[in-house]
Order: sequence, then C-alpha cells, then structure tokens
Amino acid sequence: MNGKWFTLSIGIALVLSPCALRGQTDCDKGAGPIRSDPPQGLTPQEIIQRFTAKESTFRIARKSHTFTQDVTVQTLRPGILPGDFRVDGEYRQVMEVSFDPKGKRLEHVSFAPQNTLRSISVSPEDLEDIRNRAAFFLGTEDLPLYTLLYAGQQHVDQLDTHVFDVAPKAMEHDKRYFQGRIWVESSDLVAVKTCGKTVPDIIRTHQKKRTEEDIHPRFVTYREQIDGQYWFPTYSRSDDVLSFSGGNTVHIRETIKYTDYRHSDSKPRTVRGEALSDQQPTR
Repeated sequence: MNGKWFTLSIGIALVLSPCALRGQTDCDKGAGPIRSDPPQGLTPQEIIQRFTAKESTFRIARKSHTFTQDVTVQTLRPGILPGDFRVDGEYRQVMEVSFDPKGKRLEHVSFAPQNTLRSISVSPEDLEDIRNRAAFFLGTEDLPLYTLLYAGQQHVDQLDTHVFDVAPKAMEHDKRYFQGRIWVESSDLVAVKTCGKTVPDIIRTHQKKRTEEDIHPRFVTYREQIDGQYWFPTYSRSDDVLSFSGGNTVHIRETIKYTDYRHSDSKPRTVRGEALSDQQPTR
C-alpha cells in the first residue's frame, strides 16, 4: 500500500493514536498450540518434496478453472467506544477470472464502485499481491528460491498439520517474495493454509524530494478442496497497522473471497473461486 506521506508534506496523513493500534493479522486464530515433536514416518525434507509437487499440480490446475474474486480494502479509524473502529475509506472490486489456452489470465470486472481511500492508495504491487501472492503456491520449481524450516505440528480447524517457516534465500533487485508460514495437512500432505507477507517493502524517492512508501500487510489465506482433488485458496484476510516514516500509521482491513470455482469447460456450479484487474482505482 502506498502511504501518502511526502517529505514536502503534500497530502494529509492519517495518524492513529497508540490505543488504536490493535490491528494485527492473527495467523494462529482457530489453531491449537504448536508441538515441537518431529513428524512420524517421514522426514521434514520428504514432506517438503511431496507437498511442493502437489503445489505445482494445483497451480497448473487452477488455470483450467474460472472463478470470481471479491476484494475489499478498508482503512479504519477509532470509533467512539474503546476497541471500536469505523471505516473511513474503501476500495472494492469484483471480477470474473479465466485463462486462455496459453495460461494467460483474463479478467472481467463486474463491480467496481468509487474508490474512497484517501490515506493510502492501491499500488500495482498491491494488485499483483492480490492476484498471485495471497493465493501463494510453493511448487517444486520454487524450492531453489526459499528456505523451509520445520516448526512442528499444529491442529488447525479440525485438521492435523505440519508447520513450515518459509523465507527467501536471497532477494534479487525488482523481485518480490513470500515470507511466512505454510500449514501442510498431515495425511494427504497438501498445503491448507498460509500466513505471511510479501517482501521486501518498497521505498521510492522521486524528484522534488517526494518519497513514496509501498508497505504491505501480513495476510492469512485458507484453502478448500475443489472438485474432490485440488486444494485452492478460498479466503484471504488481513487486519494490520501499516507503519510509515515519521511515525505515521494506517489501520487497514483487507479481505479476498474466491468463489464459484468451476472447470473452464463445465457449467457453473457452486464451489469456491478468485479474481482482480490491472485497472487502477479512481483516486
């Protein structure tokens, strides 16, 4: 998210008081404690090999489906009562997504009301995150880029899972990566949940000493089984306070709903799905 904080004091900064800084995406909501005991029957490396191979398959399979993506980004300010927050700006977009025979993403916006965000703007990098990194797949082909460390076992929403911490091995210029955690279901060895953020954050200095800071929130994404075989993202959310230079902060809440997954050559049926566009929000 681009904060409208400039060294020449262009624009109006939204500053939240310390008592309001409660937004923090809870990666462990609905989960039990992490047990540090090692996995039984398989080594962590064997689990990584198996679930990343399935991730590669799911990534390809998703491109043979169409779906709907509903995105809402809100900025919040303190309400009258303690712990209460009010929406003071919103970006919303709903679109249908499909893919051509070569795997190119095709997008059709079906709903895009006036953007009322004022203290931040939605950057091209934010749109790319909504397209790809909220729905993050860690395939076999991505393993050379990342370090995975086994963190333990955890019960998550009635599922027993293996937990891995994920971080980029190195960050090349103008490339962006996922950093966070992945939860892998213990019996089928499929990723069912991710939580983390896109790194690095971006700071650009323009002419006339104008600074643009592109700070990204942490998000948690849940998956469900589609067509009885694929585990696709169905819901992502973020509730974070973005901290900009000079002590400026913005409380944001973001949700992405993926609905109506269906195979491209089939008739619509109610399962789950995703979407978003290159169209820049009206400022």
